[in-house]
Amino acid sequence: MICIFALSLQINQQTPTSNKVMSKKKIMLGAILAILLITLYFFFRKGETDNNQVTVSVKRGTFNALVFSSGQLESEKSESINIPEKLKDRNLRIWELAITHMIDEGTQVDSGDYVATLDHKAVEEQIKLAQDDMDRMLSEYEDSKIDSNLNLDNQRDVIVNARLDMAEKKITMDENVYESPSIKKKAGMDLDKATRKLEQEQNAYVLKKQQEVNKVERKYINYRQVLDRSTGLQQLFNSLEIKAPKAGIITYFKFPWGEIVKTGSKVGPYNSIIATIPEMSNLISRTFINEIDISKVKVGQSVKIGVDAFPEKQLPGEVLAVANIGQAMPNSDAKVFEVKIKIFGKDKELKPAMTTSNAIEAGIYKDTLMVASDAIFENDSLKFVYLGKEKPVKQIVWLGEENENYVIIKKGLKEKDVVWLSEPKNAEDLKYKGLDIYAEILKEKVNSKIKADKEREEMSVKAPVPTPVSGIAAPIMKANKTE
Repeated sequence: MICIFALSLQINQQTPTSNKVMSKKKIMLGAILAILLITLYFFFRKGETDNNQVTVSVKRGTFNALVFSSGQLESEKSESINIPEKLKDRNLRIWELAITHMIDEGTQVDSGDYVATLDHKAVEEQIKLAQDDMDRMLSEYEDSKIDSNLNLDNQRDVIVNARLDMAEKKITMDENVYESPSIKKKAGMDLDKATRKLEQEQNAYVLKKQQEVNKVERKYINYRQVLDRSTGLQQLFNSLEIKAPKAGIITYFKFPWGEIVKTGSKVGPYNSIIATIPEMSNLISRTFINEIDISKVKVGQSVKIGVDAFPEKQLPGEVLAVANIGQAMPNSDAKVFEVKIKIFGKDKELKPAMTTSNAIEAGIYKDTLMVASDAIFENDSLKFVYLGKEKPVKQIVWLGEENENYVIIKKGLKEKDVVWLSEPKNAEDLKYKGLDIYAEILKEKVNSKIKADKEREEMSVKAPVPTPVSGIAAPIMKANKTE
């Protein structure tokens, strides 16, 4: 419009001198027309933003519910690369070793190729300690043999002396055969005492010999144990370089809670896997679903799988397994459940640990109200839409399932209602409508919590009473019951 006005001025300026005698009435008319056009331009521009807002209608139809999650490609079957078998020997008393070096993840290896090295220094220290213990035990074993010989020699001397004493008492009794009865009786008593003494010493020698044999055997067993431990540690030391059991791609082992075994990690009998070599012909996507959506996920449901590295690819899949027990997310109170998704087909470009986008088809709802997901707005506690094309209001809505484009409307809207896809200019000034729906939502949440608490309480009542363990605890429990 400004251009038209300028053009009119330019025409006026280029008019020949003969026409400059134009009447003032025509000049005023042209100026008024230009001002009117400019005014109309700014008037219509003022309402342009709101009138051009994109709106959609609430529609009724068949709705496919989807559960979205991010996952990671893994092999359904893989060959584990484990710690040396000798490290699992409890007699070595080494419960964990650090990985001092490990090849990069994704490295292609052949059977027998180097993969990782475990801490040699820690094993060397144990070998030195075992050698010191072995020298000490060998010395104790030799000393025990010498002590046993001395002790048994002394016991044999005691037996010889007891035998001589008995022979002496027998001679004395024979010499007193013609003495008085009292002297003869005393001589017989002395002979009996000497005989019993000899028998006692002979029995004591048998027991003493067995005792000394046991002492020597214990010392020898201790020595053999330390010797075997020293030998085992040496064997372990020679096997601290880990080799690949087969050809394939090296994949770092990942624990369910997210920790990855890599250089610096510690492995042992209770976490024995260092890395894996996956079979690329059997791939799965391992993902975690939050506790709110896990009830919608069932084994056998179809899944559409996207790979972030290849946005153009979409692979078919199926839910293979759903965990029965949830696990806490790090630094959060939220619980998640592990879900494994089988991927159909083969693709040479796919690699382990690639990130996937999974859309699980959780159900089909027929003849239901739905609206575009972009039309839903929310603040701290409310979810609402801007309802109405001319004079919109903030209509509170009760939502159901959601997929990539639409969300189910339980309450708050009806078919063919018009809602906005972006906020109006005066959105902050608009009033809320449908607060009664918000009250119903809160009431439903409270009822669901009460129901869940009641179910947990009933399950705890029905739980079987543990059977008391036989032994010391059983009489105590019985006594408490009697009280």
